Amino acid sequence: MAKILITSGPTREYLDPVRYLSNASSGRMGAALAAAALNAAHRVTIVSGPVEVDYPERAEVRRVVSTEEMREVSMRIFPDCDGLIAAAAPCDYRPTRIETEKIHKNGGPLRLELVETPDIVASLADGKRDPQWIVAFALETNDPRFRAMEKLRKKRCDLIVVNGPRAVRSVDTQVEILDRSGELLGVFSGNKTDVAKEVFRVVQQRLIS
Repeated sequence: MAKILITSGPTREYLDPVRYLSNASSGRMGAALAAAALNAAHRVTIVSGPVEVDYPERAEVRRVVSTEEMREVSMRIFPDCDGLIAAAAPCDYRPTRIETEKIHKNGGPLRLELVETPDIVASLADGKRDPQWIVAFALETNDPRFRAMEKLRKKRCDLIVVNGPRAVRSVDTQVEILDRSGELLGVFSGNKTDVAKEVFRVVQQRLIS
């Protein structure tokens, strides 16, 4: 039995008390992967951004909002885990300033200065120890395999799951799974529940003894 950390859903970076930067990630894939892992008799902890999806009751769920919160909580949990499945879609940028009051219209343009948020997978990879493993997701709009392999090597992942923007907030998806050598291990499409089962089957065969 493995102890698995799954990150899931989006994160939010607030501009003021009511507005934020985010994306449309639903958390469905994270929930489906958690269910697949639990059905294979593994232990699962989910670190999730704000979602409406229901996670499996047997999973331990830690709720967060910002990318930094997701990173901090994940870094506390990961040392005691056998592996990570990074299915979350954390916000890549945050404003340099968060206004304490609601920003009002003034008839002119609003200029925002943004900086990169910390890279969660890279942060966890820095503390990775043998035989821990990392599976990341890469949502790409062009040159998907090339960009996914760049991400895999840069972040020292063991496997990477490649998907596209049509998967966001959809019940269906299509993914490819690549290993460190660039070998295509599988192409799966359909309902996210079924796709997650196939993805986890590959993870089980390749990474979990």
